Amino acid sequence: MSSEPVKGCHILMFVDDIYEDLELWYPKYRLQEAGARVTLAGPRAGTKYTGKHGYPAVSDVAIAQVKAEDFDGVVLAGGFAPDKLRRDEKVKELVRHFHQQRQLLAAICHGGWIAISAGVYRGVKVTGSPGIKDDLINAGALWLDEEVVVDGHFVSSRKPDDLPAFCRGIFQVLAANSARRV
Repeated sequence: MSSEPVKGCHILMFVDDIYEDLELWYPKYRLQEAGARVTLAGPRAGTKYTGKHGYPAVSDVAIAQVKAEDFDGVVLAGGFAPDKLRRDEKVKELVRHFHQQRQLLAAICHGGWIAISAGVYRGVKVTGSPGIKDDLINAGALWLDEEVVVDGHFVSSRKPDDLPAFCRGIFQVLAANSARRV
C-alpha cells in the first residue's frame, strides 16, 4: 500500500509507565516512515516513561494540552499504562472526539481499555488481548479472535505478534479517510 495517504497525517499516541514497548514503537516508526507526524502525550510533557521491557519514551506534550482538532486519529498501545490512562477524563474526551469525527481509533492488546472507558465500543467489532475479552464484551463490543479487526474507523489487534497486520489496518483506515476528504 502506498504511504501517500499517510503523508502529512498527525497521529496521537498516549504514553505512561508500563506501556508495551513494541506496541508503541512499531506503529510510531511505521507511521513516521510513511510521512506522518506522531505526537506522544503523557501525563506530563518532556517526561521519560518506561515500558514493560525497560525501553524509555519521552512525552512530547502533556495530555491536558492536547487539542483533538490538531490530529487525524489516535493509536492506543497496550501494556498496563492504559489502565492508568483510562482514568484521565481528557484521554476519554479525546478518544470520544476521534470516534465522533470518524477518525482513526486504533487499539492493540490492553489499549482497548481506554476505548472501553471512553464508551465508544458499543456494537463495534473488535479484538484485543484475551485478558480484556470480557471487558470488551461487557462494554458492548462484538469480540473476534483475529490478528486485526477493521470496523469503519476502528482498528484493533490482540498482541505484539499482530503488529504488521495492525499497521496495515491503520494505513487502510487513514487511506479511506484521506479519500473521503478529497
